[in-house]
Amino acid sequence: MALSRSVALLFFFYPVSAREINFPPLSGFSPGQVLFGEGDNVDVSTGSAFTGLTTYANLPYVHCLGGENENVEAYDIGILGAPFDTGVTARPGARFGPAGIRRGSRRISAEAAWNIYTGKNVFLDWAKIVDCGDAPLTFLDNTVALKQLDASHQIVSGRQASASEYRTPRIITLGGDHTTTLSALRSTYQHWGAVSVIHFDSHIDTWDPKVLGGGISHYAGVNHGTFLHIAHEEGLIRNSSIHAGIRAPVMRPKGDVRHDIECGFHMIKARHIDRFGVNGVIEEIKNRVSGSKVYISVDIDVLDPAFAPATGTAEVGGWTTRELLTILDGLSGLQVVGADVVEVAPIYDNPGETTVLAAAEVVHSLIGLMVEEPVKTND
Repeated sequence: MALSRSVALLFFFYPVSAREINFPPLSGFSPGQVLFGEGDNVDVSTGSAFTGLTTYANLPYVHCLGGENENVEAYDIGILGAPFDTGVTARPGARFGPAGIRRGSRRISAEAAWNIYTGKNVFLDWAKIVDCGDAPLTFLDNTVALKQLDASHQIVSGRQASASEYRTPRIITLGGDHTTTLSALRSTYQHWGAVSVIHFDSHIDTWDPKVLGGGISHYAGVNHGTFLHIAHEEGLIRNSSIHAGIRAPVMRPKGDVRHDIECGFHMIKARHIDRFGVNGVIEEIKNRVSGSKVYISVDIDVLDPAFAPATGTAEVGGWTTRELLTILDGLSGLQVVGADVVEVAPIYDNPGETTVLAAAEVVHSLIGLMVEEPVKTND
């Protein structure tokens, strides 16, 4: 018995060379094929949503941030990641938002993205849409990181578009916390001038830095709750902007709302949808921004935590994913020159990836708005 065990252990640990094992010959086998049975060769050269680089909706990756001497492929809409979350006042984690949103979009592919409601496929329309990857942002210094993001937006939007009639590429930013929208608005202003902002959020985000963070330092005053105040001060946005889905408390009962109006915003509160319905919300938004170029910013916390738990500052009583998507689709006809989806923090998501799936579909809707209404650059 002991001898048998010794022999077995010796066999187990004895190094066996591949030369000592006789494999059956694989006749007819060639690279790129897998032999499953006698005479059955299977091609493995086809693509898969779960292999290779993870881009948004399996779109082609283009190194949009390449240097002047690089031959960068032209595009009309660029997806740009902004992995930044050191401007939050609550839970961090949105630096992983771009990767999470891309992961949530793996089920989407250009060849199979025909909209069941409209019969259209935004990926196979006139626009060349690519994933530009992420802006290289330091996580050690907010001031430097935002300058890096400013520069990245300038490079991506400064290239020649693929469509000759529409010279300037448009950008959809994957955040990142909401501070990243400031860089996007600066870039948008350079090409399109001041824009009306449609701001989907549970928070107003127009706080004066003296009220939120700036009392400590200027550095602290630039954050995800003050960026719209700063954008207003810099003249980037029009006084015809609008919030949608607001429900979070304010710090000063009258002062914050009055200041919000001074920053050019009208407010649609979350519960207004119960009184006016989805169509009423769409109509109010369109009436507010009519006749102007538009930037759409979607903080994923506009959704109720039941539909988007993976966010930094979750607020109960929000909209459903279906309501948000219906509202976005109802904004067709607007001149959307830039957009983002922000505050996605995948670490707080559930195993079903509820939040990143929702965020990916919101991006899909934003692409649809851009493709449906091409906009010429300001002369």
